[in-house]
Amino acid sequence: MKLHKKDNFSRRNFLKTSVLAGGGMLIGFNFLTACKSKVKMPVDIEHLNYNDFNAFIKIADNGYVTIFSPNPEIGQGVKTAMPMLIAEELDVEWSKVHVVQASLDTKHFKRQVAGGSQSIRKGWDVLRNVGATTKQMLINAAANKWNVAANSCKASKGIITNANGDKIGYGELVKEAAILPVPENVRLKDASEYKIIGKEITNVDIDKIITGKPLFGLDFKTDDMLYAVVTRPPAFGKKIKSYNADKTKAVKGVIDVVKFGDKIAVLGTSTWVAMKGTKELSVVWESKRLESTENHNKELLKILDSEDLNVLREDGDVKKNFANADKVIERTYHSPFVPHNCMEPMNFYANVTADKVHLVGSIQTPERTVMKVAKLLGRKIEDIHCEMTRIGGGFGRRLYGDFALEASEISSLIKKPVKVIFSREDDMTAGIYKPSVKYKIKASIKDGKITAYYLKEAAINKGMAKFLSNYFPAGCIPNYKVASGKNKSNITTGAWRAPYTNFLASAEQSFFDELAVSLNTDPIELRLDLLQNVKNTKDKTIQYSGQRMEDAIKLVREKANWGKTKEGVYQGFAAYYSHNTHVAEIADIVLEKGYPVIKRVTVAVDCGIVVNPTGARNQVEGGVLDGIGHAMYADFDIEEGKPKHKNFDTYRLIRMQETPKVDVFFVKNNLSPTGLGEPGLPPAAGAVSNAIHAALGKRMYRQPFIKELKKNTVLS
Repeated sequence: MKLHKKDNFSRRNFLKTSVLAGGGMLIGFNFLTACKSKVKMPVDIEHLNYNDFNAFIKIADNGYVTIFSPNPEIGQGVKTAMPMLIAEELDVEWSKVHVVQASLDTKHFKRQVAGGSQSIRKGWDVLRNVGATTKQMLINAAANKWNVAANSCKASKGIITNANGDKIGYGELVKEAAILPVPENVRLKDASEYKIIGKEITNVDIDKIITGKPLFGLDFKTDDMLYAVVTRPPAFGKKIKSYNADKTKAVKGVIDVVKFGDKIAVLGTSTWVAMKGTKELSVVWESKRLESTENHNKELLKILDSEDLNVLREDGDVKKNFANADKVIERTYHSPFVPHNCMEPMNFYANVTADKVHLVGSIQTPERTVMKVAKLLGRKIEDIHCEMTRIGGGFGRRLYGDFALEASEISSLIKKPVKVIFSREDDMTAGIYKPSVKYKIKASIKDGKITAYYLKEAAINKGMAKFLSNYFPAGCIPNYKVASGKNKSNITTGAWRAPYTNFLASAEQSFFDELAVSLNTDPIELRLDLLQNVKNTKDKTIQYSGQRMEDAIKLVREKANWGKTKEGVYQGFAAYYSHNTHVAEIADIVLEKGYPVIKRVTVAVDCGIVVNPTGARNQVEGGVLDGIGHAMYADFDIEEGKPKHKNFDTYRLIRMQETPKVDVFFVKNNLSPTGLGEPGLPPAAGAVSNAIHAALGKRMYRQPFIKELKKNTVLS
């Protein structure tokens, strides 16, 4: 155990208590995200007007605990994991915890964002402090009641006892506790004392999810709202010249047709009516600058051939070591645009009135979105009320509130509540995509050692390497350089799951396998040897841990039985650090009629303390399958500014029978937790790429791999 002293925030501002009129104690805090129990709550709690509270713990007279959660739940499991942190330190039974999704409240909350795999990491100390402080206040109230010293009292499972054997429940103390001073220093548990953290806890929304109860943005509706389907430019670079909506307005159930910018919204009494009306629209488009994948590829290659790039890191003398090398290896890697394809297409509700703006929907960045809406409508931020629903997939797409802006603008024009709904085709063709990226990696070998490493990046719109230049192999190779260039495009691009690392990891880890072959050494041993150079580094710019990466690599080597599999099983290895987490993976491939089939992926993860193993495994498994599926099959081209694929009939995703078994193992330590929503994805493609080489002798330089294999006649 330890005494948790003052942090760099004011505890008095951080925690505030008050007595509820109907009994109970409210404790406000800067909570980062949340959870909800399937346990049925007593009537007095279920019938509270939750919208009256945003950042509170409520302890009811009957001992139940309600936690109001501000952060979006995007399927990453934080709605279960983060309340576990509070419940652990509060010493309350998990079955008595009830969590309610809060609305956006910038006055009380910080970082109401779902992105970057940071929720658990950022909330670790904060939320445990909330639970521990609340418990201490209840202990102090009990001590006052008994006229004994507080340090003679103990709390467990919502019950406080003293040395005389007296007992009292939390619910009986809330009124007294609420008026006591907030403790300045509280005691946090040691990991050995955890009763909830580290236990297998089922997703608190699972019953509602599998029974189809309203949870998601698509589920939200009001009796008076209209459904909006928006016609957007069919190609990036096209603008509206003219349109005719006479046939659309004749469709039964169509209420209005509104042009805004270069978009046209059809408003109807149902989604299907609006979609039908949209098909009757007659639009004449004019073109400006239309772009194609082929042209972009040429421009990106020009960038890679140039030295006029933005140098992000440079150690030693790369040029000199290339000149003096025994051997120089250079390879170029390519990845296409990739859509997000969330299971729940984009949607959002807006009701703009003279008094307020009411927003509801699936959004990863509610605060940023509200700021954009305020600017768009010329309204004060305090006039906008934003409610968040559970999100049916985001992967970065819902970081961008374009759909919320559309709903807000349409509602402001027609003076009625509106819900914008994307079809699958809308979702896939309107952007925003993972940018097409190319990497050129060059390394020199001298006397059996890697002496220099030079990575060049060429990306559409936004380079990623600036975030990664201090990742592996920085610090491992004495002469090291990273440079980046970009090609501007009107094709909208942005963050895609594990941004900055999702493709670079594949390219880099494939390249290191080639280096291992050239050096006639085991691929894993090559990485382990390189990591020795950074394990005790004093270079504070290095963002990963050589020791923690080594621990993950050794664990996966053991669990995957590296190099000792039965005949006909081919293995590939990759390891990567992202979102503060170290992950190592080994893919097992067999050949069936000459076709590479991924049978198993073994994963070792160092993410510190695992708060909820059930949710943690789910996140890693999902990330691995996502990484494999897109690397193997995802191919998304743009022709004359127009997305070539509109739906899953032509756009290839991984199929159920193609998903391998994923075995996940966690490095055991008591270090603070790090991210898990994204780190499992980046190494997956590299492990599969290297396994394909082991099986077929063919290197993968271009995603998707299947297209590359067929192109080179390895597969029929």
